[in-house]
Amino acid sequence: MSRPRPRLYLLTPELDDTAAFVRDLDAVLGSADIAAVLLRLADADERALVNRAKMVAAAVQRRDIALLLDGRTEIVGRAGADGAHLTGIDALSAALQSLKPERIAGAGGLRSRHDAMLAGESGADYVLFGEPDHRGNRPQLGAVEDRVKWWADLVEVPCIGYAGSADEVPVLAQAGADFVALGDWIWTDPDGTTAAVAAAIQGLAAPVPGPVR
Repeated sequence: MSRPRPRLYLLTPELDDTAAFVRDLDAVLGSADIAAVLLRLADADERALVNRAKMVAAAVQRRDIALLLDGRTEIVGRAGADGAHLTGIDALSAALQSLKPERIAGAGGLRSRHDAMLAGESGADYVLFGEPDHRGNRPQLGAVEDRVKWWADLVEVPCIGYAGSADEVPVLAQAGADFVALGDWIWTDPDGTTAAVAAAIQGLAAPVPGPVR
């Protein structure tokens, strides 16, 4: 038997103009099976952040897709978001009480297997491996693949593998990721975002060997 095919998890660029972005996002969401969108907002006053998040939430949630904020836990409720993504164990621990059990608390920025296990044991709803840090640096694909395989074989908490290009999608799917994250590269693809997502979907379609978890 094979594992279920992974679903896609989209990371937005860091946005200060969500009105313009929503038009492109809506076309992408209508073209593929997207599980969640992680909204990254540029710094602004709290009212502006809430209004920007609400605009994206309206486009995302009407399709039964989860909207998560990158941090910004203080506005999750007022923005109507489904949860937040926290970077690092300290940020996750600080946010759990305000998010759980009504909302999703995701964990990234996990520098070691120990950190990942702590996140899972603390109550994270998913862990994300391989995403770029604040400088744009990320682990080698082989290291991300190994981390995803290790997690998928041992832990029931869902695992997301970050793909830095369409070519990395089938590798992470084969490794056992429950979701594959697509980041900035899909929004800058010369053929357009919809084409970039379509290429990623082709990667998901590869057979994924292994027992059903």
